[in-house]
Amino acid sequence: MRGLFFGKEPWFRAKRVGYGAGLPFKWQGWVTLAVYLLAMTGLALLADNDQAIPTFVTVALMLIITGIFTIIVRNHTEGGWKWRGL
Repeated sequence: MRGLFFGKEPWFRAKRVGYGAGLPFKWQGWVTLAVYLLAMTGLALLADNDQAIPTFVTVALMLIITGIFTIIVRNHTEGGWKWRGL
């Protein structure tokens, strides 16, 4: 099970034009994207809930989770991240 998430096979397609990754094409990529979106939604709901946690903590957590997500996507993008022009 561990090899399904910690291998080096690509989960995301490279963008045709521009820099970065496109949509996932394997289930691991879709799970990663779904977990990221759920985490962002949960943090946004917590922040909106009468200041359940301070705003700066919410923003810090969002930045940390986004950084981790970016690293995962970059490591699992087909062909890597590089500029692709017209």
